[in-house]
Amino acid sequence: MEEMEEELKCPVCGSFYREPIILPCSHNICQACARNILVQTPESESPQSRRASGSGVSDYDYLDLDKMSLYSEADSGYGSYGGFASAPTTPCQKSPNGVRVFPPAMPPPATHLSPALASVPRNSCITCPQCHRSLILDDRGLRGFPKNRVLEGVIDRYQQSKAAALKCQLCEKAPKEATVMCEQCDVFYCDPCRLRCHPPRGPLAKHRLVPPAQGRVSRRLSPRKVSTCTDHELENHSMYCVQCKMPVCYQCLEEGKHSSHEVKALGAMWKLHKSQLSQALNGLSDRAKEAKEFLVQLRNMVQQIQENSVEFEACLVAQCDALIDALNRRKAQLLARVNKEHEHKLKVVRDQISHCTVKLRQTTGLMEYCLEVIKENDPSGFLQISDALIRRVHLTEDQWGKGTLTPRMTTDFDLSLDNSPLLQSIHQLDFVQMKASPPVPATPILQLEDCCTHNNSATLSWKQPPLSTVPAEGYILELDDGNGGQFREVYVGKETMCTVDGLHFNSTYNARIKAFNKTGVSQYSKTLVLQTSEVAWFAFDPGSAHSDIIFSNDNLTVTCSSYDDRVVLGKTGFSKGVHYWELTVDRYDNHPDPAFGVARIDVMKDVMLGKDDKAWAMYVDNNRSWFMHNNSHTNRTEGGITKGATIGVLLDFNRKTLTFFINDEQQGPIAFENVEGLFFPAVSLNRNVQVTLHTGLQVPDFYSSRASIA
Repeated sequence: MEEMEEELKCPVCGSFYREPIILPCSHNICQACARNILVQTPESESPQSRRASGSGVSDYDYLDLDKMSLYSEADSGYGSYGGFASAPTTPCQKSPNGVRVFPPAMPPPATHLSPALASVPRNSCITCPQCHRSLILDDRGLRGFPKNRVLEGVIDRYQQSKAAALKCQLCEKAPKEATVMCEQCDVFYCDPCRLRCHPPRGPLAKHRLVPPAQGRVSRRLSPRKVSTCTDHELENHSMYCVQCKMPVCYQCLEEGKHSSHEVKALGAMWKLHKSQLSQALNGLSDRAKEAKEFLVQLRNMVQQIQENSVEFEACLVAQCDALIDALNRRKAQLLARVNKEHEHKLKVVRDQISHCTVKLRQTTGLMEYCLEVIKENDPSGFLQISDALIRRVHLTEDQWGKGTLTPRMTTDFDLSLDNSPLLQSIHQLDFVQMKASPPVPATPILQLEDCCTHNNSATLSWKQPPLSTVPAEGYILELDDGNGGQFREVYVGKETMCTVDGLHFNSTYNARIKAFNKTGVSQYSKTLVLQTSEVAWFAFDPGSAHSDIIFSNDNLTVTCSSYDDRVVLGKTGFSKGVHYWELTVDRYDNHPDPAFGVARIDVMKDVMLGKDDKAWAMYVDNNRSWFMHNNSHTNRTEGGITKGATIGVLLDFNRKTLTFFINDEQQGPIAFENVEGLFFPAVSLNRNVQVTLHTGLQVPDFYSSRASIA
């Protein structure tokens, strides 16, 4: 567990966390350290003034560091606001990890709260010492941040495990080693103190005495107090807000900012996130196992290099000793070259061992910390940190990418000595050829005539330059995020053509390619700009549909003869932009009620669309319609469908809304708001209803004009 220790230390003071709080960026900090790094912001940037101007929408407002000039040009630490009387001007102190913190501008006022939670100056700002995101505190100050009780529990267990023998808690002078613990009193006793303070008679006779080690375990497993809401301090957490990813109380749902958000049971989300973290740890555990095996391989390489070096030197000495004295002077020069190659190989392998050891230690520390977190019995405390831990585990797993666990050096000494020349050639004696690493491949050339986009997919083709003599072992294709962000690897392999699916519609991507071999990688090719389709063309997906769905018309027309509702999805998913598609009713008898909308990929296929929490839909009969999600019906609206009717579905990620239309007229109000994530067009049918899908449609003009006005 020693490798976990760096996870348990505050980034400001460098010591174990004391009363840690969770910042909105998911990082932790001691309460006292949080107060030490507070700075004051100008009045114009206070939460009140930002909300009054309509620019603030959350309790904690992140600062624009460039706009606010939070960093001075002469100091890489946290600076002060120039030109404001309220800005601290005293020199800042420096913490063990290099983060600069301001001393308090004035003594904190007397209060019944702890020093870390005492009232803070108005318009205070705090900057996370790890990710450097800054935010302005609201009226609650530091009290608005939740406490990380899970982290406190892990630190407590870690410190107890590091302690030597458990000591008696009642010895007056030098504590003796404890021999028992009373589970009811929760006290460790040595034998004299047990006989004196805890006699086995009277009301104490029923108390259970256990060995100290067992008592320490039972103390760890004892339930912690239930956490309270930061907004309503007298209320316990009872639900989990899916949108805000945090535990909430019932007052938050009735009158707070979470009243319109989707919530789920606290226990269910606790179990779900524990399961997700455990699954993420499985992948990371595999990487750690591979890293350990790789370290064994590298250490064996060191031994093999040593052995090969000795063997090669012996052969070289034997050859050189057979030559005349003139050859001995040349021998020393050749041995120097061999030793140089030897040292180079050892340096490369040892550097790789050192790098991999550090990386493995960090990975193991994170794994042990996560395993300790999973042992916690506090659902809300666990859920406060689980999302951040899951992201860290996935990010750490991704860092063990291709090439990380591959040796950078071979163990062979590819040298060959030519001892055949005559005596007059001794002064020109040299290795016939030292095996040199081949040069890196030439920069690939993009074949623009074969590069294209279709819907939200992009196909790229490339080749090696015609006159290139260095073969490439493979290629690495990189794409940005469609918003001018950082490039990421999307393909690594030997092929010279690749299709990338799942891009955003109506987005501009930059692509580049480079080649690699054992020596290294080439330069990047020219950057290619790719524009995905403005509108989506797609059909229904037979692969994910219920088996009762019948397809025709190139998978654009579907029907279902079953009496029960069956679901079919579109082939294309959406997560960005504005998308509109229509469905015409080709057959409609006996007034069934089909449903139209969007769904997650794992939606239930054997019930009406909207019955579970994975679908958002409108179901309609010949007279009226309803909106449905998670089996909840809302907004009954008059007006139904008949044969030949057209249903329009408009999914607007810019406004995060889902709207339905019947025969070019909006049906009811906006059906659903706060729509975020990846959604697939979806339909549920039964009783011989037949519909045909129409895609590639522009957003209706009246909606575009309404959106521009809004």
